[in-house]
Amino acid sequence: MTTHERNAPAAGTALVVEVEQTHPMPLAGAFRCEPDELLALVGPSGAGKTSMLRVLAGLMRPERGHIIVGGKVWCDTAKGLFVPPKQRHVGLVFQNYALMPHLSALDNVALSLLHLPRGERLSMARHWLDHVRMTSELQSRRPANLSGGEQQRVAVARALARQPRLLLLDEPFSAVDQMNRQGLYRLLADLRRELAIPIVLVTHDLNEARMLADRLVVMDAGEVLQQGTPENIHRAPRNARVADLVGIHNRFEGQWLGATEQPGHGLLRWSPEGCTDGHGPTLQVRDKGKIPAGQAVTWMIPGDGITLSHQPLAREGEFAAEVVEARHLGEITLATLTLTRVNGVHLRITLSGSQRQRLVVGTNLCVQLDLDLVHVMPLRER
Repeated sequence: MTTHERNAPAAGTALVVEVEQTHPMPLAGAFRCEPDELLALVGPSGAGKTSMLRVLAGLMRPERGHIIVGGKVWCDTAKGLFVPPKQRHVGLVFQNYALMPHLSALDNVALSLLHLPRGERLSMARHWLDHVRMTSELQSRRPANLSGGEQQRVAVARALARQPRLLLLDEPFSAVDQMNRQGLYRLLADLRRELAIPIVLVTHDLNEARMLADRLVVMDAGEVLQQGTPENIHRAPRNARVADLVGIHNRFEGQWLGATEQPGHGLLRWSPEGCTDGHGPTLQVRDKGKIPAGQAVTWMIPGDGITLSHQPLAREGEFAAEVVEARHLGEITLATLTLTRVNGVHLRITLSGSQRQRLVVGTNLCVQLDLDLVHVMPLRER
């Protein structure tokens, strides 16, 4: 058996979570994370993300809960079963690193291996620091002499040295500058390919979550509102609150008019702000058969469902528009457009490549909406 095989974290099956409680704070939801997945908990401050992480680590006992990791039950309140934190083999990485300031990087990692003889502790600590790309010279430094990114690598190595069955990351990159953060992203991507354990990340950064995670769990006020791949949630949020939480800008109100003669399609009346005649444009969009005719709705379209053209296309879903804001940020441009036929409507888009080269304030152009990508939600659904 090689050193790497001996030191590799234990493989296992999925993390399966069901939690429900009202005290000391509301927390409710269920989700699953496979051993080769990274799952991100996202939501605003106070959403319950860190509380959920504490439940997984065994630092908080839920009123009602069932948690399985690697085929082993860690919590089953119905049976009175609760495995304490020290027996759970959880790797924890925090925002503030939590390193001992008087110890070297090597000794900080070795400190998590006190159950082993000193020589073996140092050997395993050195292995994991090598694994997170810390040179021998850096391994001998104390935290005060390491950059934020280097300190976070030590924290990751320390978490992995415990051979965890579950890795929990609580806002691990928020205190690291952007340049070092990119290096840590690459490190985490490499580790994911090697580790056969579930990884759960808490983050406020939606771009970070979309970039790193296989699945998102969207939380608000202690409740899991929706879970799925970043693409699926972005294209089909469960309701308007989820759309807000995942940063969908192009969301509007309307009225569902009902199914058309074309199977799988229905009519949506756009009700823009400032529409005085009560009759905004009517769009033929996909119909999932879940919304009764006449109901008020909210609807959205993702950025890749919006196409700009300098020539009229004469298709359904086409609108004349004017550029009212264009912010050129390196390789991308953030633009805001008003639709001349639809009062009070602003479209916000992100452009890259040649399409943005002639995009300046005051430009008149045509906007084509891909109506197959329009997603309709009941207005009052939670």
